[in-house]
Amino acid sequence: MDILDLPLARLDGTPSTLRELTGGHPALLVNVASKCGLTPQYTGLEELHERFSGRGFTVVGLPCNQFGGQEPGSAEEIQEFCSATYGVTFPMSEKVEVNGAERHPLYELLTRTPNEDGEAGDVQWNFEKFLLAADGTVVARFSPTVTPDDPRLVDAVDGLL
Repeated sequence: MDILDLPLARLDGTPSTLRELTGGHPALLVNVASKCGLTPQYTGLEELHERFSGRGFTVVGLPCNQFGGQEPGSAEEIQEFCSATYGVTFPMSEKVEVNGAERHPLYELLTRTPNEDGEAGDVQWNFEKFLLAADGTVVARFSPTVTPDDPRLVDAVDGLL
């Protein structure tokens, strides 16, 4: 099955696919959490989304509670927090598992991509980023500490558009 056609419900539970969430455009997929030291990256993710959305790009947030229980809320609580605190307008999926036996099939595919150090495998922490081309090809993987305004990430996005 094509990565873009994998079932991936929206945050409100509505059935969807990655293709529908991205609009078939290049996208940055990020496992997000509301109670993490990296949570302020939401600001930069929204800015990146706004900067490039007119050129056919989107950020997709994938809430995950696997790292220190830092995304404990309900879908409604996550939505409220993200919109009220960070003005998030990019699409968000249901909560997913990114590692382990219950790993979402999307992350089965994403984690095969090596990071900048050449290491593939499990997601290391909240806010790990995967850049996808419009056809679903994973073109880059960025560690959680690479911020959304990092020139390496911004240049990679710009290069896809």
